Amino acid sequence: MIIQLKQDISEKEKSALIDEVNGIGYKITEVKTQLGDYLIGIGKADFDIRKIGKKAGIADIHIVSDEYKLVSKKWKVKPTSIDLGDGVFVKDGDMAIMAGPCSIESEDQIRKVINHLKENNIKLMRGGVFKPRSSPYAFRGLGLDGLKLWYELAQEAGIKIVTEVMQVSQIEEMYPFVDIYQVGARNTQNFNLLDELGKVDKAVMIKRGISGTIEELLQSAEYVFSGGNEKLILCERGIRTYEKASRNTLDLNAVPILKAKSHLPVVVDPSHGIGIRAYVPQMALAGVMSGADGIIYEAHEVPDKAYSDGQQTLDFAQSTLLADQIRKTFALRKTFELL
Repeated sequence: MIIQLKQDISEKEKSALIDEVNGIGYKITEVKTQLGDYLIGIGKADFDIRKIGKKAGIADIHIVSDEYKLVSKKWKVKPTSIDLGDGVFVKDGDMAIMAGPCSIESEDQIRKVINHLKENNIKLMRGGVFKPRSSPYAFRGLGLDGLKLWYELAQEAGIKIVTEVMQVSQIEEMYPFVDIYQVGARNTQNFNLLDELGKVDKAVMIKRGISGTIEELLQSAEYVFSGGNEKLILCERGIRTYEKASRNTLDLNAVPILKAKSHLPVVVDPSHGIGIRAYVPQMALAGVMSGADGIIYEAHEVPDKAYSDGQQTLDFAQSTLLADQIRKTFALRKTFELL
């Protein structure tokens, strides 16, 4: 069960409530987030929810059978809206576009990408400064100094930053310079990292694991939420299957399923999903029509010279066309939703 507490609940009322719930055989965990206080009850005993619901200090009570409770739509029907400030949102009923290089490479590159984004009214820039690479000899990012430089230039342009955090020790040092912490596919079940991200007051976008199920993605989000952070975004980025014709298999089935199961916004990553530049636009638009709340893709002035993932990265001309197509396709989707 999920018990939403009133803001003015007294310690005496809370203690009495916990004793009551423990008494019917439920183990209680207290969760305090930026937006509310909750008691999560785990158990199987039958009880009269109306009796508990009448207790002092309760704002609402819900029975949620899912293993993932706080991210479930069974208690929070209204979709979560992620407010990044300055009128930038990731939310249901809108279409967030996030674009930028796989890796942040230089000041010149940052400036060129930011100018491209501004020309296309794209408010969110993706890029990696800490890069998890399959080979230890590949370019692994500019690190914190690169992030600071990027932040300074992005701030001047009114651009929000989406970048990957790889380990617990990076969270605090990155905090002043990021708008969305990205948890990459390799870290989706790094539970120590997820626990710590639950303690920050910044948005977190969790990518689906390389071979992860939808339920495992939701459980990863539950870790962050139960740690105290409700500012969560889910990202479908393709899963590893037996198919070798593409980098991954972009599971667009996941989008409507996630939207049905969870109140959190869902973003699609077609660049990692298919891994072939020529097909990224088609999969991006398919992601829009599947019901996504945002698209995140890779863009670089000269993809073939990119330090990483050039084969799946759009050049600026292709990115300009795709951004326009995303908006037009989203408008078309909204028309269908009205029918």
